[in-house]
Amino acid sequence: MTKKRIVVLLSGSGSNLQALIDATQAGRIKGRIVAVISNKPGVKGLERARDAGIDALLLDHTRYASREAFDIALQELIDQQEPDLIVLAGFMRILTADFVRHYLGRMFNIHPSLLPKYKGLHTHQRAIEAGDSEHGCTVHFVTPELDGGPLIVQAVVPIDPGTSEEQLQQQVQIREHHIYPLAVEWFCEGRLALGETGVTLDGVQLPASGQRV
Repeated sequence: MTKKRIVVLLSGSGSNLQALIDATQAGRIKGRIVAVISNKPGVKGLERARDAGIDALLLDHTRYASREAFDIALQELIDQQEPDLIVLAGFMRILTADFVRHYLGRMFNIHPSLLPKYKGLHTHQRAIEAGDSEHGCTVHFVTPELDGGPLIVQAVVPIDPGTSEEQLQQQVQIREHHIYPLAVEWFCEGRLALGETGVTLDGVQLPASGQRV
């Protein structure tokens, strides 16, 4: 089987990128990260890519007059890599609908909540303030609806009494580093797909909440 070509987009430290790099180097992911693209200069994620021998590319969004102009340039840069899968790993940009539709069914994001709960920002604080007993993270296919694409896999983290926002964030991030490589592994093995009726794994349609691990 030919290894799938993966492009990772990020805006910061790239801890999920590192989890993906580790999984590919260990042979768990039958794919190859061919490029890492950041919209911000000087971030740790680009350094992680260079350290792993991966092309580290910068496309500074501040140099573009509009969101649409940036997304057009980003799409051109990505398509030069001929990717099978695009992975958003802390990419802090809201993408235009045309861009998302171009990669529909082959672009993942990870969100720090049990979607559809707590779309958007400050998810850990919101879960604690709501008195929730559990929290977690979700990998999903990206669609034009923000944090609203079909769910692939979720990991649950219990919220113990007295847990701080920082502690919960750390616990969730540990789980992110497990389920993001897992979802990418499934895709690269041809086991995971997005169809008209939803997400399938090994030909079986997943529930709306995705696979729980």
